[in-house]
Amino acid sequence: MKQSEYLRYDATALADLIRRGEVTSQEVCEAAVERATSVNGSLNAICFPQFSEALAQYFPQQGVFAGVPLLLKDLAQEQSGRPCTYGSRGFRNNIAPQDSEFVRRSREGGLVFLGRTATPEFGLKAITESELWGPSRNPWNTKLTPGGSSGGSGAATAAGIVPMAGANDGGGSIRIPAAYNGLFGLKPSRGRISSGPLMGESWTGASSDHVVTRTVRDSAAMLDVLSGSAPGDPFVIPAPGAAYAEVMQQSPGSLKIGVFTASPYGTEVAPECVAAVEETARILENLGHKVEYARPEFDGMALARCYLGLYFGEVSAMMAKAKEQLGADDSDFELDTRLMGMLGNTMPLSDYVLRRQQWNEFSRALGAFFGGYDLYLCPTTGQLPVRIGELDTPVHLKLAAKLMLRLNAGKMVHRSGQVDHMAMESLARTPFTQLANLTGTPAMSVPVHWTAEGLPVGVQFGAPHGGEDILLQLAAQLEAAAPWFGYYERLENAFPATGL
Repeated sequence: MKQSEYLRYDATALADLIRRGEVTSQEVCEAAVERATSVNGSLNAICFPQFSEALAQYFPQQGVFAGVPLLLKDLAQEQSGRPCTYGSRGFRNNIAPQDSEFVRRSREGGLVFLGRTATPEFGLKAITESELWGPSRNPWNTKLTPGGSSGGSGAATAAGIVPMAGANDGGGSIRIPAAYNGLFGLKPSRGRISSGPLMGESWTGASSDHVVTRTVRDSAAMLDVLSGSAPGDPFVIPAPGAAYAEVMQQSPGSLKIGVFTASPYGTEVAPECVAAVEETARILENLGHKVEYARPEFDGMALARCYLGLYFGEVSAMMAKAKEQLGADDSDFELDTRLMGMLGNTMPLSDYVLRRQQWNEFSRALGAFFGGYDLYLCPTTGQLPVRIGELDTPVHLKLAAKLMLRLNAGKMVHRSGQVDHMAMESLARTPFTQLANLTGTPAMSVPVHWTAEGLPVGVQFGAPHGGEDILLQLAAQLEAAAPWFGYYERLENAFPATGL
């Protein structure tokens, strides 16, 4: 299979070609490896290649995606006997004792693993620029970030290395890379996809696994592959009445959709992000949906504080695990990570619990909103992707952070009110995604809009808990009304089959 031919198919179509005997799975994977070899040097999307093993293995004959290549994200999505670094030098020695449910089910679905994709340290930033792996780059403009934390997966999928790649989302990490790379990205409901067996609820329920894809149907079919509980999971979410791959082909009917474009945190929103929402609203009206300005009523600053409190707690716990179980020390972690770890260790436990309990307020506010609307529509991100290195911590702030660490000044920082400033600094560019994480509701980024300069801009839809079906149906409508697959031909020209 020629590389140029390979790029013209999504995962569903590749699986169909293999089933009908028009191409072998070996030929498909060879084309994927060829594409990876030609473009990854410019993108730095893959941190652990498994090319030779993928090509040498017995190719599966069973499963929805039998013989189709997939990249896994190097954050969770563990493979037995292989490293899972979470983008951190502190986890270089972290060898998974068994497959995660994501990996096990993907393998049962017939997918062939080509390797693992880069992520920022612990998945903490909306950029993918770890000190361990270096920066991953956006294929639409390699001077820009592909987003984070699934930035490696987003870049690899958009550039055509694979038709879809593993991702997870604890604060927007499926939807942000989808928006920046012109992909479809669905964050499922809490409990839809098992985080087991090494985790009960990832990020205390804020995070969920899935994939980033080029087409809606690939995302729906992959959700069928991955969905369902595993023994020992905290709770079981009701299964859909039919397979998502079938449900998405049905009409969603006429929906009432509330639209907002102002940041929940009062931060600036780029005109291009607003324009993307307005363009999408016009398409929705032409499709027969009712669209009006409305937004869930909640305290945005409180949500930011709660989300940052989750950051602090998770980082300090991850660092402690690396030190106790993997022999890591402070020098194995990035400066920003060490600072957040200190703030986690010095945050009063009662404050952490109170912030976790406050998630209920956001869920109730969103539930009240869905009493009058079927979905919400807003920008996926507040800003376009930044240039590589633009968000590096300035030298004077690095010096201040080192001083705070030396003095163990976490309690002083908490008392000073600087945490609110950190929340805004951290979340200002991506203020729209955290609501779905803390409430456990499904949300998706759809690549409806491109700027005059050729950059994709995603729009976000959110639904009530368990509402993946209606999101997929609407996404399929939008994909038919404003097709985006043809845009990927630009990347084939930018990274031609003959080389860079």
